[in-house]
Amino acid sequence: MVRLLQIFVLGCLVILLVGCDAAEKEKPVWEQVKIGDLAPSHSGKGPSDQSLKAINFNIYVFELPAEKVTALDDVWQMLYRHPLRFNDYTAFVANSFSVGFGEIKMWNRIGGLLDAAGAKRAPSVSLFLSDGRADDLAVARIYREQTISYASVGGSMVGATVGPGRLVLRIRAKKIPGARGVCYVEVHPVFSPPMRSFVPELATRAKAGELVFGSAGFGLKMSPGDFFLLGPGEYISDQISLASLFFSKPEGSLFYPKLEGRSTLGKPERKPAIRIFMVLCTSINV
Repeated sequence: MVRLLQIFVLGCLVILLVGCDAAEKEKPVWEQVKIGDLAPSHSGKGPSDQSLKAINFNIYVFELPAEKVTALDDVWQMLYRHPLRFNDYTAFVANSFSVGFGEIKMWNRIGGLLDAAGAKRAPSVSLFLSDGRADDLAVARIYREQTISYASVGGSMVGATVGPGRLVLRIRAKKIPGARGVCYVEVHPVFSPPMRSFVPELATRAKAGELVFGSAGFGLKMSPGDFFLLGPGEYISDQISLASLFFSKPEGSLFYPKLEGRSTLGKPERKPAIRIFMVLCTSINV
């Protein structure tokens, strides 16, 4: 009787282990995106019922030593530009912004290039956007009033006095009528003043103080498994231009150098850094 009980328990354990292994293999391909220990993070936002009627994105933020910015040249060459629709391409380039479109099957090679250049992953975020609505990814904080220089329509340089507040990446997604599993995504850098009130009328007034950098905006069609990579055309350390505030960290980040011929990493070094944003569409449920 005892032997029969032991056999029964062992059998249950085998079934459980096989079941767990099968579940692991059935993970969606976008959950396998990785560079080092890359994994989706929901930043405290659970999908719950909201993701059932939403267009969902994972945003992965990478930091790269500024001295390795030229390593991005190979990355941009691998990505596509034809799906992208720029508000003003001349101004986009003059703002020292770069962007490319890709599919998840391309990520291993792109992630490998970033990894070889010493990139590390910063905290990632998930967005659950209802059809036609926008949400913001906080990028940089502006603590006091200052003038930001940026390229306006046609590429001419202008200045705007803003602050305090924050720079955000605003993403708006809407379903394309008659096209199943496809959405149109609009992306803009935006200066947003602090929201000090939950009263709708006062919040609307605060929103009126926003500055949308339309000249650096773009749009594209996306399906689950599509992504775009947004980064700088060069490293700018002055912290007065739109690109430098958006992408550069002259105060630096800690990077662990890889030691040749060793499996361990070297002592951390603080170096000026740049930020790169990967925005991945994970599902469309609207």
